[in-house]
Amino acid sequence: MLLFVKAYYPSFLLFLILLLASIGAAFAQTELIAISGVVREKGTREALPGVSISIKGTNAGTQSDGDGKFALKGRLKYPFTLVFNALGHEAIELPIVSSNQPLDVQLEAKGTLTSEVVVSASRVEESRLKSPVAIEKLDIRAIKETPAPSFYDALENVKGVQMLTSSLTFKVPNTRGFNIPNNFRFMQLVDGVDMQAATLGVPLGNAIGPTELDIASVEITPGAASALYGMNAINGMANLTTKSPFTYQGLSVYQKIGVNHVDGIDRNPSALTETAVRYAQALGPRWAFKVNLDYLRGTDWLSNTQTDQNPQGLATSNPAFPELAGAANPAADLWNRYGDDTNSSLTVTIPYQGRNQAFTVTRTGYYEKDLVNPIVRNIKADASLHYKLADNLELSYGYRYGLMDGVFQRGNKIQLNGVTVQNHKLELKGSDFVVRAYTLIENTGDSYNLNPLALNLDLQNGSNAVWGGKFRTALQSQLAAGTALAPAMAAARAAADAGRAEPGTPAFDALKNQITSINNWDSGVNVAGAPIPGGAALTQHSRTYHSEGLWNLGPRVKFVDLLVGADARVYQIIPDGNNFVDFSRPLTERSLPGGNYVYYKKFGAFAQASKLLLDDKLKLTASLRVDYNPEFTAKANPRLAAVYTLAEKHNFRASYQNGWRFPSLFEALSFVNNGNVRRVGGLARVNEGLNYLQNSYTRASIDQFNAAVNAYVAANAGSTATQAAALPQNSALLQVANLATEQPEQINAYEVGYRSVLFDNKLAIDADAYFNVYSGFLGQVEVSVPKDANGNQVAVGTADAAVAALRANRDARQDRYRVYTNSRQDYRSYGSTLGLTYNFYQKFTLAGNVNYNALSANNQTDVFVTGFNTPKWATNLSFGNREIVRNFGFNVNWRWQQSFYWESPLANGQVPAYQTLDAQVNLRVPALKSTIKLGGTNLFNQRYYQYAAGPTIGALYYASVVFDATVLH
Repeated sequence: MLLFVKAYYPSFLLFLILLLASIGAAFAQTELIAISGVVREKGTREALPGVSISIKGTNAGTQSDGDGKFALKGRLKYPFTLVFNALGHEAIELPIVSSNQPLDVQLEAKGTLTSEVVVSASRVEESRLKSPVAIEKLDIRAIKETPAPSFYDALENVKGVQMLTSSLTFKVPNTRGFNIPNNFRFMQLVDGVDMQAATLGVPLGNAIGPTELDIASVEITPGAASALYGMNAINGMANLTTKSPFTYQGLSVYQKIGVNHVDGIDRNPSALTETAVRYAQALGPRWAFKVNLDYLRGTDWLSNTQTDQNPQGLATSNPAFPELAGAANPAADLWNRYGDDTNSSLTVTIPYQGRNQAFTVTRTGYYEKDLVNPIVRNIKADASLHYKLADNLELSYGYRYGLMDGVFQRGNKIQLNGVTVQNHKLELKGSDFVVRAYTLIENTGDSYNLNPLALNLDLQNGSNAVWGGKFRTALQSQLAAGTALAPAMAAARAAADAGRAEPGTPAFDALKNQITSINNWDSGVNVAGAPIPGGAALTQHSRTYHSEGLWNLGPRVKFVDLLVGADARVYQIIPDGNNFVDFSRPLTERSLPGGNYVYYKKFGAFAQASKLLLDDKLKLTASLRVDYNPEFTAKANPRLAAVYTLAEKHNFRASYQNGWRFPSLFEALSFVNNGNVRRVGGLARVNEGLNYLQNSYTRASIDQFNAAVNAYVAANAGSTATQAAALPQNSALLQVANLATEQPEQINAYEVGYRSVLFDNKLAIDADAYFNVYSGFLGQVEVSVPKDANGNQVAVGTADAAVAALRANRDARQDRYRVYTNSRQDYRSYGSTLGLTYNFYQKFTLAGNVNYNALSANNQTDVFVTGFNTPKWATNLSFGNREIVRNFGFNVNWRWQQSFYWESPLANGQVPAYQTLDAQVNLRVPALKSTIKLGGTNLFNQRYYQYAAGPTIGALYYASVVFDATVLH
């Protein structure tokens, strides 16, 4: 409790000030005013039922009845503004300056919305047309019309968004390059709550987010947003907003059933089901509540692409023997096979062709399809209670719970099994401020890591030394019998693998369950010194505490619109002894579970000022945010933006911002051993006593060194040359890593754009271009610290260090690490997007976008591969009509992206180009208050994958029914 008070004292003080000021203002100079009238469609004069009518700046609202009539009342003062909103119609704002009654309001039916309101770009409501930065929005209507199976899947078709599908339950969006499945650089908010799972280090898609029935809108801000949001919003952010129980009241039920794996290639055709229920109700004028429940179950997509990352031609394989190419490669490292990577490769030396020949061989490993669970679930539940202290002052408490299964990729593939995240949020919101505090509680359940699972499955059939001895004996026997090299290698592998646990057998299942229950990947012996099998369990627990306040001082400051805010966040990690440890312990005891909690903190504050000039045609905005993490010096994030409106329709914008991103928990503090390589954070306290920052060689240079030594020895076989003589000839190839202590990464982002709605509001145009400069980019480099024969560290650059760098001495005389560190060069990325929406006839709409992203090449290679991981070209095209005949609509979407090269610590390789076609038809049945939708994604089942070692995605066909008795108020 003392820690919590210390961390949040500034926010609590701000909370009290805002509370007292707003309560006083809420009751000053107000009177009880009643407003009534009727809403009709412009032109036809038909009454419009179900129109949402709200008082701008308050939570008060109502809905028009079956005859288009409405009535509402509230404690207000003149003038105020009514906002009228209806699906398929132009939203309008109507100023009310007196009590003239009744009102006759007309809304125009439009295929293109011209007055969308967004909040993410500036953290205050503003017209999307005049937003200072690029921003995309999916509202309720767009969500209903998408052919995607869910609103979250629909983000894949949004301009500028690149979506990675890690699992049927788990998708992660990104914008503007440098994409990874665990995207540290993209923030996702749900009603103001950052949904990143702290220790997993990734926003869990929509696993704990809104249900299909409760989502109100999604806003995507491409590019850096850290000047206003701080922390992880360096590549962009998604802001998900749910429905208010005061406005959307009643019962809604959603049922979807679908089928995937229709071709039976990876798995048998399988059913996908999702059921959701929402109920919300106001209890008088002050109280309201809502509850949501969603359950999804299906058969997951499968990663089963067997691309070889260590082909015969590489120095780390066997380049001198062409007959060992392709499927015969004994050193193969396949994308979706684990335990066969080059970190665990062996050198098998035998007499061959008149000389001692060293062959590189990897363990056999296990395929992903045999290690993962095919059936996945996602359970989401949330409930909230809301109380209006006044018409424009609302206090609420919300609780969210999410449980998910699936597979996602970090440094390795992780089988998520029963991962849970809970969220408690308390919020006070007025017309010009919001204060909230929340906590996220994370539990990884029965999850496990595929790579140590495969390694330890193989190790149960003998250590590498034992297995290598069997392989050597069998290979010599085969070659002596006259067997050709390639089949001799295959026979030797079969002999060495004899007795290993085979997938599909009870012995395999029992051993797998045993290994995945052990949370110690270091193992070999337990604390008492007795031999035990290695483990693969991913057992992580964390809590995130966050509080923030936001205050719009616009009404109180006359000469400028001013917005201020502050926040504080504390991560609390419970050490598991495997992924996160207590660094206050001695090195020999760090891998024991338990110990003191580990804390990682961040505090920030910002101010934003905006001003209208030149008869309100020019809007200038400037903001400055300062973030502080006790591990680093304070960082300033400024942003400058300008929007100029020409001839009332043409909106030009330009912006600059500097952004910082503090390393995530895993990047900063991880301490996990995996395949004899310890993944470590780059902070000084992690490096203490290990010396991998200052006394190590890069793995890439060690590979080059060993290839050169082997070539030297082979070329001088039969002479007096020995391996010892080869070392000084090639030791200059060893590159000292000399890594700096990890620092935050920085971006300088420049953007220009244009938005307009032309031809009587029938054509919408949105274009932007950006240029980013990343400094201190964070990534991973693999290094080795040399040791002598007694296990003591030796200095790099010495003769003893060169001996330690030999492959034969790798396990005994090297401590190997994969380190998070900063790049030594700046990286420049640039790109542009263009979006067009054309309402060309009645309600027929044609829309499309094209996206271009590129990375400038540097003259020198860096210490690690950055991984831009983004296609240069991608495009979407959609055609639809929400009501081609009464109550019947359709939508078709085509998507294509160019081939590109993917780089990551797990897998590298070319991702082929792909295209998909999605479509849906929907029928509304007003008498039953229901909508029936039939649709499919990737209709022609053009199988594709989105990243190296990622799952192959095929067609998904579905049918859904929504019963919606919700009444808008």
